[in-house]
Parts: sequence; C-alpha cells; structure tokens
Amino acid sequence: MPSESTLSPVVVRDYLMGLQSRITQAIADVDGTQFLADPWEKAPTEPLQGRGITKILENGNVFERAGCGFSHVLGPKLPPSATQHRPELAGAPFEAMGVSLVFHPRNPYVPTVHMNVRMLMAKAQDGAPVCWFGGGMDLTPYYGFEEDARHFHRVCKDALAPFGSDKYPRFKTWCDEYFFLKHRNEPRGVGGVFFDDFSELGQAGSFDMLRAVGDGFLAAYLPIVERRKHTAYGERERAFQLYRRGRYVEFNLVWDRGTHFGLQSGGRTESILLSMPPHATWSYQTVPETGSPEAALYQDFLVRREWV
Repeated sequence: MPSESTLSPVVVRDYLMGLQSRITQAIADVDGTQFLADPWEKAPTEPLQGRGITKILENGNVFERAGCGFSHVLGPKLPPSATQHRPELAGAPFEAMGVSLVFHPRNPYVPTVHMNVRMLMAKAQDGAPVCWFGGGMDLTPYYGFEEDARHFHRVCKDALAPFGSDKYPRFKTWCDEYFFLKHRNEPRGVGGVFFDDFSELGQAGSFDMLRAVGDGFLAAYLPIVERRKHTAYGERERAFQLYRRGRYVEFNLVWDRGTHFGLQSGGRTESILLSMPPHATWSYQTVPETGSPEAALYQDFLVRREWV
C-alpha cells in the first residue's frame, strides 16, 4: 500500500477498474449473460476531459438491467454539487474518478441494489492538492425479508469495522438520511452505508476504507440474489415492482448528488443515467391492501431500523 505521499490517481484508477471487472464478471456468471462494454472518451474540445467504460447488461435471465460504470474525468471548475460542504473550493479545477452501479433484477423478490465508490481531487487557492472519498451501498427491496436486510447490513458493518467502531453507525445514519425521498417523506429502501467528503483517515487510510466497501459489495448482495431469484411471482408482484421502481427514478433525478454532479459537470449523459430501470410505472395515490405483503414493505422495511 502506498504511503501518504505516494498515493496517486493511477493507484486509485487501477483499483476501480479492477473492481468494475470483478463485479461485472460475477454478475454475468449469475445471469448467464455477458455485459456489453462501451468505452467512451470526451472530445478534446469539450470542457470536461476524460474517459471511462460503461458496462451494461440488459434483458438478462436474472437482471432486467444491470449497469456498472467507471469514469475518470478532469474539469476546469468544480460544479456546485461538489462544493456544498467545501465552499472554499468553489470554482477550483478538479479530477474525479469512480465506479457506480445499479442492478435492477427481473424477479420482484430480488431487491435492486446500488453501490458507488469514488475519489475527487482539487486544488485549493494556495495550490495545495485536496483529496476526498465517498461512496457506499444500499438495498431497495420490493418485498421485504428480515434475513436479507440483516445480511446486507452485517456485511457493511464488518467491512467498516477495521476503521473504527464509529464508522458503521455514522455511515448507516448518513445513508438513512441521504437515500430519503423528502417530497414523499419516505426512505428509498432499507439503507446500507453512505459517506461523502471523507478524508479523516488521511489519503492512504481513507482509500483503504473505500476499498473495503467496494470489496464487500459482492458478499453483501449475491447471497440475497441466490436466495430469491427462483421465487415464483405473478402479475401482482410485477405491477408492484414497477410502481416502486418509479420511486427509484424520482430519487435519482430529484435528489441524487452523483446524478447532479455528472450532469452539472458536463459528463456523459448516457452513462450517468445507467441507473434508470428499463420499465417503471406511476399511479395516483396507490394504497396497499391492509395486511398484504405490499403493505408490510411500508410498515416494516421503509422505516428507519437498526438491522444489526
């Protein structure tokens, strides 16, 4: 592991590209369908420079849509979404890289999942480099299962344990507060962990923590997929899944800082919106039947809870 003075964007980039490859290969093995790899590069005439690889699996056996993107960009000025908590860096040139994924399963009993790990570097007014990290993962079920939520949170907690006993409770609370649809007063799912603008362990230590989160993703999600992917379902479950996916779209377009950062900085729109589900529906004032599994999602899972 490089020392504090030698941590470079190259080290972070190599890790992130390897993480993308490991995750997409594991998901392809589960699905039986390969990802389409779509390399891209911003033209030299564009304000934002950089390149990336978008990997996408659509209409698979297990996943209706699974997108996992790597990007590495440089820009002349940080967008507003990146300086909300660092106003002293407003307008500073920056370098950002990360891996972001959202997997939308076909079976309504398999939850949607999101994971993101990223690093952002900028130069302060005195020319000193400033580096911070962000990321996390969260689970969005359509039909809730206690063992799934507990497993997901246990893996998150174990991944963060080496970096201090405060990290999981802090980042779980942050996740609960961040992935919340304020306009509906409703959590997006059962949460997980989320952190942003993080550098308190130093560059090397913070990067180690980032890697622990990224490396924990498959252990957190794949056992749940294996448990639920063959569960029988019908039109009712499918309709509820599509209705709940509408909430996912609302959050990503209205509240998500990552989406806003990508669009505000002139990023590649097709890659930024890989998180969108292939199908979603909206209906007016839908209220689940009392005592139904759909009602249980709201009563028992779309509430703030301690899972581990």
